[in-house]
Amino acid sequence: MKKIPVIFACVTLIIGYMAAVQFQSHAEPETRDTRNMAELRQALMAEKERQQELNEEISRQQEILNQLEETEDVEDVMADVIENLQEQAGLTEVTGEGLVIQIDLEFDHNYTGGAISSIPPYLLRLLINDLNIQGAEHIAVGNERIVSTTAIREANGRTLVNGNWLSYFPVEIKVITNDPESLHHAIMSSQSREMFLYENMNFSSNPVNSLTLPAFDKNYRTRFMEPVQEGS
Repeated sequence: MKKIPVIFACVTLIIGYMAAVQFQSHAEPETRDTRNMAELRQALMAEKERQQELNEEISRQQEILNQLEETEDVEDVMADVIENLQEQAGLTEVTGEGLVIQIDLEFDHNYTGGAISSIPPYLLRLLINDLNIQGAEHIAVGNERIVSTTAIREANGRTLVNGNWLSYFPVEIKVITNDPESLHHAIMSSQSREMFLYENMNFSSNPVNSLTLPAFDKNYRTRFMEPVQEGS
């Protein structure tokens, strides 16, 4: 009987999360869309990524509920869940097979665009969305781990990731995935790579057997949550 409140809490959490997502999507006011083609592609990729994440989250929560219903060791199940959530949130260092993507300036004398000091934020976000859609599990840009709250923005003509300046060229992006070869071919033929080439940046991808990504070393920003005292 002790595990019934835990199961009920998990079910309530899932239903509340899905309801909040649905309410947010319907609560946004209708406004005239003035975005250009690149911004629309980026928004479409972000929505596809969010849909994929929601489907995966539903499957994970269903699996947890099944485990809770079939076992008496509720504490062990929840400990495994917490450990898994910490890894997914980027709070732990991870090692595995994947890709090393390197981006550098092309130095094309026929290029007529302006000088580039770092990867533009919109282009970096486009690449990250593309990687996530194609099966990336963990991503690090330079020494910065990409998590759900990562902010990528521009200040004084340079790009910041997690509040830190993005390194000058060449920029190295590490990606852990279960299928490096498949992700390599997908990203080398992707729209994001074409955009990098269009902006006079050289883009290369190399599958590797093992690489290590750093943990996210900053405090997570939490909204709409507050601690609950035991017994309340």
